[in-house]
This record gives sequence, structure tokens and C-alpha cells, in this order.
Amino acid sequence: MRWMSFRYNGDSSYGYVDDNNKVVDVGNKSVFTTLGSALAHDALEDLVEGVDSATPRHDLSSIEYLPPVTNPSKILCVGLNYKAHQAETGRGGEDNPTIFVRFAEVQVGHKGEMFRPRESNTLDFEGEIALVVGKRGRRIGKDNFLDHIFGFSCYNDGSVREYQRHTSQFTPGKNFMNTGGFGPWIMTPDEIGDLQSMELRTHLNGELMQHAISSDLVFGFGDLVAYCSTFVELTPGDVIVTGTPGGVGAARNPPVFMDEGDVISVSVDPIGTLEHQVVVG
Repeated sequence: MRWMSFRYNGDSSYGYVDDNNKVVDVGNKSVFTTLGSALAHDALEDLVEGVDSATPRHDLSSIEYLPPVTNPSKILCVGLNYKAHQAETGRGGEDNPTIFVRFAEVQVGHKGEMFRPRESNTLDFEGEIALVVGKRGRRIGKDNFLDHIFGFSCYNDGSVREYQRHTSQFTPGKNFMNTGGFGPWIMTPDEIGDLQSMELRTHLNGELMQHAISSDLVFGFGDLVAYCSTFVELTPGDVIVTGTPGGVGAARNPPVFMDEGDVISVSVDPIGTLEHQVVVG
């Protein structure tokens, strides 16, 4: 299934995309006001079973996309997790994943505006695969990580390189407003099939900038869930952003950064495409 959060006629809700490519608005009358809350209470199956002819259905063209999980308690991002990206940056290769955090309020949904901040012209793209936690867990074994995963999504870890490099800590450059692109929805593992064959592509104004297969990850999905759940309990709705492949703008000669009017898209096959227009904000 494809689960998403959205706004329709000014009201925020959530639901799943049906076979007619309409979003079934299961949040319309639910006691759980967000997808994250419904997920935390293990309510999605009951909500689906309660769907009937009176349940609202909306054309995708009529909604405003929100980040699929609008209020995750944690967004854990992985740096330097493809060999090609390690090579172009001259960093990485450690025995453990590089982890940093994003804040929920800096995320932006599919087709929302991505901000190139007034403070810097070094906004870079980072197409990534994100996984969303579905079941609480601590010290999860990497071989049974899927027992704790709700699904996967597309992510653009928009990075203001100038601020990222102020010190050895990534936080400022990774948390400017409207730089964390997330969406358009979460696809459950049963629809994805082979998790090692997901194909990631990033296009800037139609030009291919990044391309990788999920099997290229240095630390795979199970490794990341196991590592992150070692130091913190993962809870439903938490997001782990798994790293970007080679081809980022900062590593090009000359560098390629995003600016007002640019269109940036991150596609993950078979999940879908996440797209934003860049504005100065």
C-alpha cells in the first residue's frame, strides 16, 4: 500500500492511494489525527477495514501533499553511505555509520517549495531512500529489522553546504527550513518486493545527477536499524534517511548548487517521485 498525509480544502488528513489512484481519506473521521498517531496505535488495519462507500476519496491533483509522517519524534540521517559519495568527498570508510539528525519542522512534502535560504547560495541536493519505523524496538537484530519497518519513501536531504562546514557538526547545514523533502508517500515492503533492487535517481532541471541501486549502500537497511536502535528506542513514525550516492553538487567541478526556479526530483523505483521547485526563502 501507499500511505500519505495531505491537506484537502484546508484540513489535514491521511490515507492510502487506491487502485484508481485516488487517496482514500481514512483520517477523515478517525480519532487519530495524524498518520503517525494511527501507526503508533496500530490502527491502520482497522481503519482500512472500516472503509465504505461513504469514505471520502480525493484526486491526487486536488490535494496538498504533506510529509508522509508530519510529526516524527526522530529523523535519523546517515552520511557517507555509498562508496561513490565517500570517494567524491574524501570522507567515510569508518566501521560504523555516520549519523546526524533533522528536525520535523524543516521537512517539506511533495510539490512543496524547497527553500534556498537568503543566507547562502550553497543549497545542494541529496537524493535518498528513507525508511519509516512501524513497530517500537530497542537493540533490534539486523536480520529481523523488517519486523519493525512500516515502509519506504523518497527523501531529498537538502544541504546548505556553507553552514554544514562551519564546524565538524552537520546540524545547521541540514536544518534550514523547507530543505528536507519527504514523500510523496510511504510504500509498504510487500509492494516493493526486492529491497536490494530499488533504483534511485536525482534529476536537476531534467538532468540526471545521481543514480544508484539500494544494494550499493555501505551499511544496509538492517545494519542501520540495528545500529540506531542500539543507542535509542525506535518508535512508530520515526524516519531513517539512509544516505546519498555520488554526484552531489558540491563535489562537481564547478560546483552545482540549487537556486530559485530550479526543479529538483528524487525518484525511487518502484516507490515514486518526489519533486520540488526551489525558491529563495
